[in-house]
This record gives sequence, structure tokens and C-alpha cells, in this order.
Amino acid sequence: MSGTPSPAPDFGAIVADAARAVASLARIAPAFEEAAALVVGALRAGRKVLAAGNGGSAAEAMHLAEELSGRYRADRRALPGLALCADGTALTCIGNDFGFADVFARQVEAFGAEGDVLALFTTSGNSENLLRAARAARARGVRVLAFAGRGGGALAPLSDVLLDVPDAETSAHVQEAHQVLLHALLERVEAAFPPDPPHPATQS
Repeated sequence: MSGTPSPAPDFGAIVADAARAVASLARIAPAFEEAAALVVGALRAGRKVLAAGNGGSAAEAMHLAEELSGRYRADRRALPGLALCADGTALTCIGNDFGFADVFARQVEAFGAEGDVLALFTTSGNSENLLRAARAARARGVRVLAFAGRGGGALAPLSDVLLDVPDAETSAHVQEAHQVLLHALLERVEAAFPPDPPHPATQS
């Protein structure tokens, strides 16, 4: 016999919890400023941003990378962003030959160079594949920027900058707050790389 389904959470409570998580980000403003300076500085120096995560956090990593190579809002020049969770052939090859714990570290070894930034998205900070990626990055002079929750877990001491959501009840609210941090970071990037003026030949 199936059990009685639990009542659905109140929508207003869900919104209130999400709003509280986002509002708590004001408490990590200094860390955000450090993260923005790290990413903008790397891009200005001609370095790239690598990004990774698992599940919903993988979607956030891809979001960051595509907004750099494409655009956020402004028609500025393309910037080098690469999501290490986006290539299914690389993930399955490395996962099959080396194990899932190495799917990101192996790519950091392949693509990471001194001065690059590795942005890792996680709600727990304890995923082994992210920890190995962080260690591989540090060994190559790649700076580690962690978007995390619940104190950052084992990833915290491996991070150069930790953006830890201070007040989030669930992983979902951590990820929602990460989206705000991500968009705020992109605002800083686009302020640092304003659109180029149109070439005279393209003006009507």
C-alpha cells in the first residue's frame, strides 16, 4: 500500500526562503569584490575562465562560459570561457578510462594554464571530481573560484576565493543565489570590457 503523500510546500514559503538566501549575499560583498577582480584581471591579462559543476551546478558552469564567449547584455568582444562539463565525449572518455572522479581534473590538465581561473559550482563543496579539479588547478597556477553553500565543505581550503551563500535552507536555494552571484559577476565583466564602437564601414 502506498503511503499518504506529504503536502506540497507552501509557495509563499518557497519564495520567502529563496529571497532570504539571495538577501544574505550582501554579507559576502567583500568576497564578491575579490572574485570580480580575480576574473576581470585574468581576462584582461588574456587568460581564460574554466568552469565546472555537477547536475544543476553544471548548468550554472555552462551558463557562465556561454555568457563570456557570447555575451551577457552588451555587444562587447568575445571572452574565453570554457565549461568542462559540456563535452559529452570528453566526459565519457575520461570517465570510462580514468573514472568519474577525474572528469574535470583531466581537462584542467589539458586546458588550464598559469593565470587562468577555474570557477567551480557546488552546493556541498564535497564532490570528489571538483576537489580533484581544484588540486589540479592549484598545481598549475590556475586560481580557484568556488561558488558554494553550507560553508564550502572540503573545497573551501582549496579555493583562492570562496563565494559561500550564508543563508540557504536547501541546495535549490544555494543554486538560486549562485545565479544572482553569476549575473552580478557578468555585470562587472561587461563594465570592464565595454562594447567597441561600430566600425565606420558598418555605419549606415
